Amino acid sequence: MKIPFTKMHGCGNDYIYVNAMQHPIADPQACAIAWSDRHQGIGSDGLVLIDRSTDTEADFSMRIFNADGTEAMMCGNASRCIGKYVYERGLTPRHSPRGEASDRQEAEVRLLTLSGIKTLHLHIIHDIVESVTVDMGIPVFKDDSLFTPSRAKNLPAPLATRRGDGGEALFVSMGNPHYVIFTDDVDQVSETGHILEHHPAFPQRCNIEFAQVLPDGRIRTRVWERGSGVTMACGTGACATAVAACLTQRTGRTSDIVMDGGTLHIEWHEADNHVYMTGPATFVFDGEIEL
Repeated sequence: MKIPFTKMHGCGNDYIYVNAMQHPIADPQACAIAWSDRHQGIGSDGLVLIDRSTDTEADFSMRIFNADGTEAMMCGNASRCIGKYVYERGLTPRHSPRGEASDRQEAEVRLLTLSGIKTLHLHIIHDIVESVTVDMGIPVFKDDSLFTPSRAKNLPAPLATRRGDGGEALFVSMGNPHYVIFTDDVDQVSETGHILEHHPAFPQRCNIEFAQVLPDGRIRTRVWERGSGVTMACGTGACATAVAACLTQRTGRTSDIVMDGGTLHIEWHEADNHVYMTGPATFVFDGEIEL
């Protein structure tokens, strides 16, 4: 059996997308492992299934499987790509909620994830989704199921900065766990990320961000994603980084997070305490693969 798929990326964070409403996948874990292989498969950071929502409050559902087959709770980059996919592939109405006839339009999609329902605001020019703003919800700083502070005292030495910025680190959950480390050596992600992902302080493993505030106020961030390794970008990681930078008074409530694959704009609204992420989504190619 051949399964149609679409390769998409958000700031270089690339996934394989399958319309599971038409092509259900019985063993997505195995498919994610095989198809994500960059030498013997399609090549990606994982597999995303777009399906009908089991909740009447949402339009669609998303399941996301990392390159190692583990299921993720949420992915900001993937959610933006789904917004573009369902709109431009005609799965959701192509019009502004207010019915305005204009070159610039807005549309809204509500997406069910394992972290709850996320609202996607599509920014459309000439019927093309140019960017998507995702309401990522309220950050969480204490969750015993994701982070055990008493064990964090034994986190390995590479957390310490090598040249300057104090090595401060904070746990932030954006529906999935993140540990944000401020350092002037963001490139230690490759040698340290795997160690930290599997540290006992994180009962369900963890996404790790190495972040440095640049002179112009932007934040350079490199990411080790749980189950995928170093990735070009991470939407929830960008949100966690922006929140951590604000909490440590390194920035205000608005940040541009510069990742390997591009820049995401993050706003942590004071009025509702929600984090809003804005960034692009890009089609790469369509294809078919043997199941």
